[in-house]
Order: sequence, then structure tokens, then C-alpha cells
Amino acid sequence: MIRVNLLPHRAEKRRAKQIQFIAFSAISLIAGAVIVGFVHVAIMTETSYQERRNAYLNKEIAVLDKQIDEIKKLREQTQSLLARKTVVENLQSTRSDVVHLLDQMLRILPDGVYLKSIKQTGTKINLVGNAQSNARVSTLMRAIEDSPWLDTPTLIEIHATKVGNDRLSEFQLNFNLTKQAPVPPAPVVAKPTGTKG
Repeated sequence: MIRVNLLPHRAEKRRAKQIQFIAFSAISLIAGAVIVGFVHVAIMTETSYQERRNAYLNKEIAVLDKQIDEIKKLREQTQSLLARKTVVENLQSTRSDVVHLLDQMLRILPDGVYLKSIKQTGTKINLVGNAQSNARVSTLMRAIEDSPWLDTPTLIEIHATKVGNDRLSEFQLNFNLTKQAPVPPAPVVAKPTGTKG
């Protein structure tokens, strides 16, 4: 038996295609929303993880900055202590210099020379005084040159002055205090005496 479709088949196909298009559109829209949701959740998760890492790094940086400040303070304290140690060592090594200087000045100061001031700056000594004559100043300079503890006398100035009724030569000279100790005298070796037999 032959079936004859008297219904409008083209309208039915068109309606079926529209329903199919709407269904595919809805499925695509839902799938797109799901994908966007997953991407959004993934991005938010990564962002949150990165923010936690950044917060941790900032916290560790703050700890390291504090440690660096403490290290700087320790270095400053170390430098200060080393400077103090150097000063103490210098004082320790030069404390006998004043004794040697005064001892040598007592030994070499010629008669007729009177000291007004002695000033020491490191190993450099500045001497100001009066002498009865220029020859006495020359004698003092030769004595300084011959001293084992003093060297390099340099006359800065000398001029005539009057002190009371006396006419004197006022002088100023510089010399150096050396670090060399005087050479000890050689020991005397006694010769053995023999007896005739």
C-alpha cells in the first residue's frame, strides 16, 4: 500500500532544523559557559597561589632585610672595635716613646739652651726654646742627629729676642722620634790566663 503524506513536509523539516539549531546553540552556550567557568576558576586558583607566594616572599624579604640591618650593625661595631684596638695598640707601642724623648732631651740638651715647649704629633717633634747663641742651637741639632732615638733635625726659624736684660736667640726646630732601640754594647770576652808549668 502506498502512503501519501499530505502534511506540509517542508515546514516540518524547517521546524526540525530550527529545533536542532536552538538545541546546538544552547549546548554550545552551556559548553562555552562551562569552559569559561573552568578557565576562570583556574586563573583565580593560579592568582591566589601567586599571591600566597608573593606574600611569603615579602615576608622572607622582610626577615632578610632585618638580618642585613643586624649584619650592618655588627660590621659597624666590628669596625669600631677594630679602630679602638688599633688606637690601644698604637698607644701600647708608643707609650715608651715619651720616656725615650724626655730621657734623650735631658742627655743632649747643651748648657745655655732653655726649652719653652715640646709638642709631639705622631713621631714628629716640634721644639721651641731660647739659646744663649746660635752656636748652642747648632750643638743641639748635632746632638739630635747623633742620638739613637732622634733624627732629622730641621731648623724652622731662629731670631734674636730679649728676655729681661739678656739677649737670646729664640728658635723653633722639628725632628723625628725613631723607633730603633739603641744598639746594646758588645759583651766583653775575658781572655783565659795560662800558668807556666
